[in-house]
Amino acid sequence: MDFNQVYEKELSFQADRRKATVEFINIVSDLWYDKSIELVLFRNQLINRNVSDILDLHEYAGEFVGKPISIFDSVEIAKAIQDLKLPPAKLDIGKLTYEYHLEDQKYSNAMAFVSNKLKHAKKTEAVTPKDVVLYGFGRIGRLVARELMTRTGKGNQLRLRAVVTRGKIDATVLEKRASLLKSDSVHGPFSGTVNIDEKNSALIINGTTVHMISANQPEDIDYTKYGINNALIIDNTGAFRDKEALSRHLSSKGAAKVLLTAPGKEIPNIVHGVNQKEYNPDEIDIFSAASCTTNAITPVLKAVQDTLGVVHGHLETIHAYTNDQNLVDNMHNKYRRGRAAGLNMVITETGAGKAVSKALPVFEGKLTSSAIRVPVPNGSLAILNLEVEKDTSLEDVNGILKKYALEGDLVEQIQYSVDNELVSSDIIGSSAPAIYDSNATIVSADGKNVILYIWYDNEYGYSHQVIRLAKYIAKVRRFTYY
Repeated sequence: MDFNQVYEKELSFQADRRKATVEFINIVSDLWYDKSIELVLFRNQLINRNVSDILDLHEYAGEFVGKPISIFDSVEIAKAIQDLKLPPAKLDIGKLTYEYHLEDQKYSNAMAFVSNKLKHAKKTEAVTPKDVVLYGFGRIGRLVARELMTRTGKGNQLRLRAVVTRGKIDATVLEKRASLLKSDSVHGPFSGTVNIDEKNSALIINGTTVHMISANQPEDIDYTKYGINNALIIDNTGAFRDKEALSRHLSSKGAAKVLLTAPGKEIPNIVHGVNQKEYNPDEIDIFSAASCTTNAITPVLKAVQDTLGVVHGHLETIHAYTNDQNLVDNMHNKYRRGRAAGLNMVITETGAGKAVSKALPVFEGKLTSSAIRVPVPNGSLAILNLEVEKDTSLEDVNGILKKYALEGDLVEQIQYSVDNELVSSDIIGSSAPAIYDSNATIVSADGKNVILYIWYDNEYGYSHQVIRLAKYIAKVRRFTYY
């Protein structure tokens, strides 16, 4: 064997592969900015990704489906999509490429395949863009702002128009708000530009004006003064939790709908992908996106309930510390949370076990739950210990979750991990609210008890669920192919 010759061939192949990836990135960008068509790869975002990111995602896709997913195939499918006349859409090119390989005998070329698969796209109705106001600008608010502005495209869906905070807004405050948006200790720098407009009390994000409004209460605001009408108010302050309090937002001129980024009382608590279709946004004005933990476990619990049935179970969540804990030992209105968050594992309570039943009533009284806060700033783990109705096996359980992650209503919610080395920092930046750790699953010898490990980025993954629900409420969901 001539090792040098083999090495030269390897170099040549890698060059061709990276060149094809650059072409793919250009097509992804052109489709997004010219046609408002967003390509994803098994729900992983492709916009603003570099060459290495794209190749790594293709590697994951191949492991996920058990078949190689080549960048060359993705380019072929992407070119076909580019040549089609399609409305704004979100298309999973990983799923399309996988299906193309399975059905290549039925089609003469990629264009014929894509034309058939996406034929229903042309029948979808056009959407009317929706103004969005963020009420509060904390961890979730800033991440939602980042995602909304990064994926604004031509502005055909959600348009971030304003942010409401308390206190005066001057040059210093604007600079600090801009800095917190641009730099994030956990999620890294914002992939865009943020400047201030002191004269108009605004942030200029990616060249677009986002008004900064100071108000002590919702009733004081007239959004129409800023050209904002019929807006969706995303309340991420946590100050208002019930229907009466949240209804105060609807007293503001220019506000039409409210979405709470926390569990709510007397309002629908929604885990997008699971129960949003039970509530008509034409008839309901106030919604809750539940909690990050509820969004992590509910999709997985639905998959298990639908296939195996759940007798009862216990949830233990190993959760990153949060801003309501103390940095150093000090007084706190809750037991144990007063101890230094960065130094201790802290046992505390969670309502996620009970909250599941708001999205899945079949779980009423079936789950107990507790939580341990641990010294990491982000990235959490939910452990589900379930007694199931039907006997099962490790292979069956993993097969069920893989199927739900590949097709159906929960493909955006469940990410199926095949990584043997998965740790909490690896899941930071995942847009899925639930990352199912297939290599950690345990099934008892009698097949009656299963223990599932679900990782979740309690900030970023949850923020994406908020945006998904916001699109449903605002009725700006595009044609999707997953």
